[in-house]
Amino acid sequence: MEWDGAVNAWHIAGGVFRMGRREWLTDAGWQQAYDGGIRTVVDLRNPEERRRRDSDPPVRAETLAAFDVVLAPTEDPDNAEFRGLCVPYLNDPASYPDNVRIFPEKLAGVFKAVATARGGVVIHCSAGRDRSGMIAAMLQDLAGAQEDAIVRGYERAMRGINEHHRVSGVPHPHERYMPEEVLVPLLEARRESLLRFVRSVKTREFLGHNGVTEPEVTALLAKLGR
Repeated sequence: MEWDGAVNAWHIAGGVFRMGRREWLTDAGWQQAYDGGIRTVVDLRNPEERRRRDSDPPVRAETLAAFDVVLAPTEDPDNAEFRGLCVPYLNDPASYPDNVRIFPEKLAGVFKAVATARGGVVIHCSAGRDRSGMIAAMLQDLAGAQEDAIVRGYERAMRGINEHHRVSGVPHPHERYMPEEVLVPLLEARRESLLRFVRSVKTREFLGHNGVTEPEVTALLAKLGR
């Protein structure tokens, strides 16, 4: 999506989108998102991540007031088991099954938020790659997307944030730009991990087992254009 300032912004399905941290959007970018039907932002980040940086563009309060912001973290970073499995953070589809297993109620809360959202929805984490990628893969699975489309979604996000690392003037504390000869083998490994996750999670069953009602699933499908 070509919203001004947005990093790693992509269409998932229907009126649902994903991206990196929302503070990257400019005032004009928010207006573009609004003009495209976005009315709700679902923030998957933990409380300590939700902050502006000196390098973030200024945005008018009246611009932001047009959007509902729903805080729906996918994890508890203080959970000892999670910390042991996902160091320094969730950054690989191989860890998605553990995230779903440890925090099923948090994942279900994200889907409830999307189901009840006003207007179009953009889901975001920090990089727009893994937490949003996990939710995006499950949404695509729910919508009946083919495996190749789900994999393409993750690959676009991984390449998108990698390109951001190449051009950003703010170094990431843990990641650096990866040249193609490094990126391609990593993408191949993550493709297989992502497919194992999608095949095993059975999104519709997961939602039903974790308190997402049939009317909410119907609303989700409508958001996804199904």
